[in-house]
Order: sequence, then structure tokens, then C-alpha cells
Amino acid sequence: MPVDPLPGIVPDWAATGVGALMTTRAGGVSRAPWDTLNLGDAVGDDPLAVAENRRRLALAIGVPVVYLRQVHGARVVHIDASDASRAPIEADAAVTDAAGVACAVQVADCLPVLFAAPGGRAVGAAHAGWRGLAAGVVERTLERVAALAGCARADVVSWLGPCIGPLRFEVGADVLRGFGVDPLRDASPRFAPRRRPDGQWRWLCDLPGLARDRLAAAGAGPVGGGHGCTVEDRSAFFSYRRDGVTGRHVAAVWRRG
Repeated sequence: MPVDPLPGIVPDWAATGVGALMTTRAGGVSRAPWDTLNLGDAVGDDPLAVAENRRRLALAIGVPVVYLRQVHGARVVHIDASDASRAPIEADAAVTDAAGVACAVQVADCLPVLFAAPGGRAVGAAHAGWRGLAAGVVERTLERVAALAGCARADVVSWLGPCIGPLRFEVGADVLRGFGVDPLRDASPRFAPRRRPDGQWRWLCDLPGLARDRLAAAGAGPVGGGHGCTVEDRSAFFSYRRDGVTGRHVAAVWRRG
């Protein structure tokens, strides 16, 4: 029986032999404030609604999805189809060279990064909040995908999904220090200073820009995406910073065939 595709974003990348999708908040059964396609099972939503939403995603893409227990770290795990029926693995990125399973990450402001080796020989997905990004999660995922595929890192393409945008992601000095930037001495194009009415300094952080910088430094191939702000587009995206209690999107990638 044919399955109608879910609303979502298909990456604009030059990846062959793979399928990929980032869900939006449309197409599910969850009620407000998780309406409607919430795929997170630890955000207070009805477990039956989450199970139905996850069933719809798996049917729409045609392969089971492996969900991780994300902790804003940099651990990368290798998965196969058997992991879809096991308890979630604690990690913030997954890679595979097996067909019939999707690597996936859950986000609601953090940056999802998808990876594909030539011909789809290996794929990966990384959850990159600022902590994971500073800890090296995208570089580690890139390295693992290239190793699985037996290719150079420059042969791996990647895609950045929508996340909290550079006009909305206000951060403190600790975030700058996490990326090796001295807030008192260094100027960085990824951090725009702004002074609050109370006199305290904060910075607007360009999370996709930081990811592009780190991928380039690691020798990655072409990088697509990096557009759309989850905070500003309420109709399309969940946003934890905007709403607090809310749902989670999934960005998934899988080998075809």
C-alpha cells in the first residue's frame, strides 16, 4: 500500500545513493504544544502519539529509524538495523555502512548535520548544539563516515538543517571560550557583540557558520543547507528556546538499496 510522503525538507546536496529528510512539525497526531509531528519521547508528549508519529516516519522513508539518547556530547556510534529495536544508545551522532536503517538525530534549535560518502557507501547524522560542536562532534562524524566508506574526507558531502538562527541565538562568554575565542580580546565573524540595557555583554552566535568553519578545517567536501531559523518560523518548526515545552524534529539519512 503506498504511503504518502510526510511534509519535510529534502537536503539540497550532491549526494547519490542515499535518502535524507528533515521533518517539520506537520504531519503527525500530537496535540499542542507538541503539535503535530513530535518525534521526541522525552518531552512530555503522549507516548501513543509519539509512537504513531514515529511509525509514520518509518513508513514514509521506508526504513527503520535508530533514535539516540542525546547528551550534547561528541560520541559517535556505528549502527545497523538491529539497533532500531533496542534501547536508545547514549550518543550524539550515528554512522552506518548498512542499508535498511536510518541514522537520525532529534533537534528543536540545535543544528542537525547529515553526511554522505560517494555512492552512499556510508552515511551519518550528528546533533550539534554548541557544546557538541565545540567538542568536535561534526569532525568525528565526518572522520567515521570517511573511514567506513574508505574514502577521503574531501569526498564526503554534508548538509546543515534549520536551527536557531544567528539573529536569535544569544549566548554568554562561556560559549565564545568554548570555541577558543577570548570575549575581551578577540573579534570573530561568528559572534556579534551586543550590550544589554543592564550593561552586560552578550553575543549573537552563528551556529551554522561555526559548523561550516569546523567542517572546512577538517577537510570536508561540499556543505549544503544552513538556512532557516527554528525560532522565527513558528508554523514550520519546534523551538525549545521560543516555547520551552515543545516537540522535536528528526533529521535522518539512510543508504538506498
